[in-house]
Amino acid sequence: MLGRALAPLHRFAEAVAALLLAVIFIAFIVQIVLRYVFNWPVGWTTELSLAAWLWLVLWGAAFVLKDDEEIRIELIADRAGPARRRVMTAVGALGVLVLFGMSLPAAYDYVTFMKVEKSSYLGVRMDITYSIYIVFVVAVLVRSLRRLVRAVRGTLPAPGTPGVTSSSP
Repeated sequence: MLGRALAPLHRFAEAVAALLLAVIFIAFIVQIVLRYVFNWPVGWTTELSLAAWLWLVLWGAAFVLKDDEEIRIELIADRAGPARRRVMTAVGALGVLVLFGMSLPAAYDYVTFMKVEKSSYLGVRMDITYSIYIVFVVAVLVRSLRRLVRAVRGTLPAPGTPGVTSSSP
């Protein structure tokens, strides 16, 4: 039921990612045309591409990537029994929660401090550019908390379940 309610939000997140990819591609083409056709090198296209790439990667990791699409190396966990796998999953999720949770205040301080800087060509405040990192960290924390709860409750999908990737052969 929750999946159906979130489906439109997931499609929106995918559309934003596609738009960011289009921005990168268009900026790349504009840069080539301006540089090699008109002999007019510009820097704003590179700046725009880099900012869009940063947003694309972190936005995609936060909102587009599904749990079963994440890359995890679970060579040991896949060979363990269900109880040990749950413990390993819980410990891993707890580790991510602790480390990202500890980093969040410093990351927030850094991003808010960057309001004093602007990008060279476009003049965009750097706190706006880097704000996606805070969104990404919060999304990682929520996902890890959900994974921890699922591990503790014993509701993790078994390895080999359709739609669940596994690192074992």
